[in-house]
Amino acid sequence: MTRTISVVLLDDVSGALRGPDLELLTVARTLGTVRAVAFDAPSDAALEALGAYGVADVVRLDVDGEPHLTGVAAAALEPVVDDARVLLARATFANKEVLARLAHLTGAGLVIDAARVREHEGLVAGWKRVFAGSWDVDSVVTTDLALLTVRPNAVRPEPAATAVSPVVRVVALDAAAAEAAAGGVRLVSRTLHEVSGSARPPLAEASVVVAGGRGTFGDFGPVEELADALGAAIGATRDAVDEGWIEHDAQVGQTGVTITPHLYIGAGISGAPHHRGGMQASEVIVAVNSDPECPIFEICDFAVVGDLATVLPQAAAALRARQA
Repeated sequence: MTRTISVVLLDDVSGALRGPDLELLTVARTLGTVRAVAFDAPSDAALEALGAYGVADVVRLDVDGEPHLTGVAAAALEPVVDDARVLLARATFANKEVLARLAHLTGAGLVIDAARVREHEGLVAGWKRVFAGSWDVDSVVTTDLALLTVRPNAVRPEPAATAVSPVVRVVALDAAAAEAAAGGVRLVSRTLHEVSGSARPPLAEASVVVAGGRGTFGDFGPVEELADALGAAIGATRDAVDEGWIEHDAQVGQTGVTITPHLYIGAGISGAPHHRGGMQASEVIVAVNSDPECPIFEICDFAVVGDLATVLPQAAAALRARQA
């Protein structure tokens, strides 16, 4: 029997769905009939968005145990994907663990950190860059079920041509099954860390990123000014973070955040392999540097040779003038 169900695992349905969730729904719709799955009851705002994106089948997983344990989460998901061709989830650390467990349970093929997802001769394929952006890998999953974690900005969110009315059904995992799936692991405590409010989008999800490096000499003012004019997130190189010029959460690279924005602007960044590995899959790369021989110019789409302290404020002023 040909499988036609595309399952999307949603991390948070307590409020409005976020951009990466809508991207997953858009991708899933190109692969089959979409089924949304969540561990909590969806809010009215979430249901409205699901309907707009053509999702009629919504599953709430009712776990009599601790769904934050990866083994338990995978066991709860197993019956939901027994008729599916693909399960898509955001590329978070937790989801990567859960889908790895689910792959073991189901024998499904698994692709981690896909930047693009497509159909290939009736099979599901995931594309990504590896080894600091030096290799492109297109993985075709040949098993009946494909599991993929997908990075933000894989596609632009597109609602369905016709909205539907979602119907929520409950799939339960009883206490005995949850305890067996936990494998003796017990959750001792769980602490939620509040993120300070900011008008800027989260770095990992942003469609536009402005990043600064050693060439800022510690002054991220021009970077922030341009980012705010663009509604962008702010990133940085490891050198800038190590110097204490900006917090570690802004670090882009192999030991920081991997980003795939539609537009990346790097200012005062030479283009070391460590940093390139975290941003080279960006759709459009603009580099601003006073050194015409800097390595980042080898991979960028647009190169600006100049002083970032002059170029960035000029660009921000031009953007504000257009928006006025």
